Amino acid sequence: MTEVLLVACVGVAFEVFFTALTEPKVREGWRLKGQSYVWMFPIYALVVPSFKVLDPRFGAWPWAARAPLYVAILYAFEYATGWLLRRGTGRCPWDYGDARWAVHGLVRLDYLPAWLLAVTLFEALCRRLGVI
Repeated sequence: MTEVLLVACVGVAFEVFFTALTEPKVREGWRLKGQSYVWMFPIYALVVPSFKVLDPRFGAWPWAARAPLYVAILYAFEYATGWLLRRGTGRCPWDYGDARWAVHGLVRLDYLPAWLLAVTLFEALCRRLGVI
């Protein structure tokens, strides 16, 4: 359970850092003010159980094959959780609106490099913690 909480905290911290560097309205004045949503904590908490399921099947694959697969799964999960939140609450907290590479406002394909980095870090963290 401690590992799940730690990974969730790392996920939220990664998101705050990412938004501080990429959001124009947040970057104003170079305050580097990042943000996240309370909804993200339980979502990032699902990283550990997800890797426990994925690693036995794909953990031996080379990183160049494994990472894109993990990102595709992550995009599907981000889309599904965003859709569920929109359906349940009337809004998706990370609504990307009509951004050029957004899919229904729920995922952004131009975030692929950040998600590749994220899945690599999450996998390494899960290995380091001994959960996979």
